[in-house]
Amino acid sequence: MAQDPYQELGISRGATPDEVRKAFRKLAKQHHPDANRGNKASEEKFKRVSGAFDLLGDLEKRKRFDAGEIDADGRDIQQGFSRGRDGNPFNEGAGGFQSTGFEGVDLNDILGGMFGGGGGRGGRGPGFAPPRGADVRARVDIDLEDAIVGGKKRIAFSDGHTLDITIPKGAVDGQVLRLKGQGEPGRAGPGDALIEIGLRPHPIFRREGDVLIMDLPISVPDAVLGGKVQAPTPEGSVALNVPKGSNSGSILRLKGRGLSNHAGRRGDLLARLMVTLPETPDDLLTAMSEDWRANRPYTPKFKP
Repeated sequence: MAQDPYQELGISRGATPDEVRKAFRKLAKQHHPDANRGNKASEEKFKRVSGAFDLLGDLEKRKRFDAGEIDADGRDIQQGFSRGRDGNPFNEGAGGFQSTGFEGVDLNDILGGMFGGGGGRGGRGPGFAPPRGADVRARVDIDLEDAIVGGKKRIAFSDGHTLDITIPKGAVDGQVLRLKGQGEPGRAGPGDALIEIGLRPHPIFRREGDVLIMDLPISVPDAVLGGKVQAPTPEGSVALNVPKGSNSGSILRLKGRGLSNHAGRRGDLLARLMVTLPETPDDLLTAMSEDWRANRPYTPKFKP
């Protein structure tokens, strides 16, 4: 059986879902096989923290684990026999053996299956279910555009086999996709494939939840007089109206140009204006600035 998943992630049982994710991401990056080639201890730790996150990152599984319904491997815990008033698991009281709902069932079969007796018809050894195949794990790095629109990716494993996966809209860094039955074969069926998603940094956009933020350089005339400028978006360039008298730090909002959330609804794109001087010195701009400094001085103030 796996270790306690809370201990594996180094968190308390009252940890919030966000604390669970942060703990997993920290340990996964620290012990990822790509960063620890040949280090078997780190490889095993990565497997254990991935399994712990697979359980605690799923609210329903976590609830069942905390209630004692499943173990740390996600398997159902078999409940014991109900006890009688005297503590006897077979409910044997003063009046002799009482009914426990086993009428018509051969107890030798049950006990033989539990304790490995040869007399039972099951004959399956120590009473454990046949082992399920091991889970396999991999990581796929995607671009921001893939997280917005979703898409298909092909994963290549070290043994040479490949697997096509679907990237969901709104995928986030550190998210783990579970593909049922795509793991190692086993007597009780194959395990699953656990695919961790990594989101590559974007040269223009920064992400905060389902909102994208970018710095948009504008010229001095556009800032003073206002006008239309071209602004990049994940789907391509669009025309954006810059208000007259705009300053650096002003925010313009492009609705529905951000990332999709779990409900399929897209956030916004925020363009932070950056008034930018020309790269080549301009005599007219220099002369105008000297006149302003001499005859129209002003001191910009910090805004709270």
